[in-house]
This record gives sequence, structure tokens and C-alpha cells, in this order.
Amino acid sequence: MAKIKITQVRSRIHCTKRQKLNLDALGLRKLNASVEHEATPQILGMVNKTKHLVKVTEI
Repeated sequence: MAKIKITQVRSRIHCTKRQKLNLDALGLRKLNASVEHEATPQILGMVNKTKHLVKVTEI
């Protein structure tokens, strides 16, 4: 599997509870925080739900 780097670029203040929980599950708790994950369907689904808050780059 490919690895992806996910960076939170927008605030979570006006997000729904579900989007906040997705960010927590990805490991993003602060603005400009970055995490690396395998590109599994579960991770890509969480990224898709929060695509307006994060930036994704392939490693």
C-alpha cells in the first residue's frame, strides 16, 4: 500500500461532530499537524469526509 501524509490546514471550529471525530481518528488535533498513514479504504474514506479541512500528499 502507498503511504500518504495528511496535514490539517483549516480549523475544526465550524465542523460537524462527525467531522471532528474523523479528524481525531486520523490523529489530527491541532492546526498544521501532520500524520502519515497507509492509503487503506478506511483512511481514504475519512479523508474524503474532511477533504475541505486537510491536504493530502503521497509519500
